[in-house]
Amino acid sequence: MDGPAVSATDVVKVYGRGDTAVRALDHVSLEFPRGRFTAIMGPSGSGKSTLMHCLAGLDTVDAGRVHIGRTELTGLSDAELTRLRRDRIGFVFQSFNLLPTMTAEENILLGLRLAGRRPDPAWFDTIVGALGLRERLRHKPGELSGGQQQRVACARALVGRPDVVFADEPTGSLDSKSGAEVLGFLRASVRELGQTVVMVTHDPVAASYTDRRVLLADGRIAELTGQVA
Repeated sequence: MDGPAVSATDVVKVYGRGDTAVRALDHVSLEFPRGRFTAIMGPSGSGKSTLMHCLAGLDTVDAGRVHIGRTELTGLSDAELTRLRRDRIGFVFQSFNLLPTMTAEENILLGLRLAGRRPDPAWFDTIVGALGLRERLRHKPGELSGGQQQRVACARALVGRPDVVFADEPTGSLDSKSGAEVLGFLRASVRELGQTVVMVTHDPVAASYTDRRVLLADGRIAELTGQVA
């Protein structure tokens, strides 16, 4: 497909009203190219998590437009947004968000099964092999290390071949070795598999794995560096 994987055009997001109103995003316009790894950075309160939530359809905007590919999110119904997030977006969170009663394999395939879709066996094998999870597929989250749990979460995010993966502080709960392994895989998924990844992070070491860095301050883009295309 032509065009960016994700785009925001003149996006405004305000929390609260009157004197207590906080403008979390202040007319942000930004494009995220396909097949690139982008970090969204900034101090606490800069708007980086709000921007990711709006881009991913997890939160609404007060003004402006958000697109996933050619699909405009603003104006979609809740049911349409749910389908879009399920079918075209992958998520990796700091807290892993794995179901403790399910095995690693069941957690990886859960989203596809809820959508009534069958996994591509070859793609599943590629993802599991790249993440070193073949020997862990029958283990439950409580039997896995933090790094292994996050690798399961990465596999879950990628197994449906989404248009974009959003990662929210994916190494925040990991030690440096496990964090490096997860970031290395996300980097490889972009370089070798053509995935588009957008990651929120406060960590400059994590950001060093990316192609592009977007720095937010007070809800605005303060700096944009790195490879664009």
